[in-house]
Amino acid sequence: MHWTFGFLVFILFSWGINQQNPELTESIQRGEGIYEDFCITCHRANGKGFGKMYPPLAGSDFLLNKREESIRAVKYGLSGEITVNDKTYNKKMEPLGLSDKEVADVMNFILNSWGNTSEKMVTVEEVEKKVKN
Repeated sequence: MHWTFGFLVFILFSWGINQQNPELTESIQRGEGIYEDFCITCHRANGKGFGKMYPPLAGSDFLLNKREESIRAVKYGLSGEITVNDKTYNKKMEPLGLSDKEVADVMNFILNSWGNTSEKMVTVEEVEKKVKN
């Protein structure tokens, strides 16, 4: 019941914010399913991460200020230290094997969930341009 209410609130919030951009709304909806399949175990349903092991995505300064690095992390994985909201994390994130479209969709979901908002949509073309470091 609690999950259903939360989902309903998310859909209504997404619709209200993005009703002028149906393409973004559809991407966010697809991205939610991808998040549930690949990301929820470490970053949790509320996007708050898991203690000192996995960083939060909700209200993440890294995510909101380092768009390219965030897209690259979802596309190729991430290793080495990162700082998120003044806390250091050093847990390897393996590549998820997502297509460029799936990366764009899950990024749009993350960038527009848990209080995060992004007016700029992540596109497949933007993801395609990201090269592995």
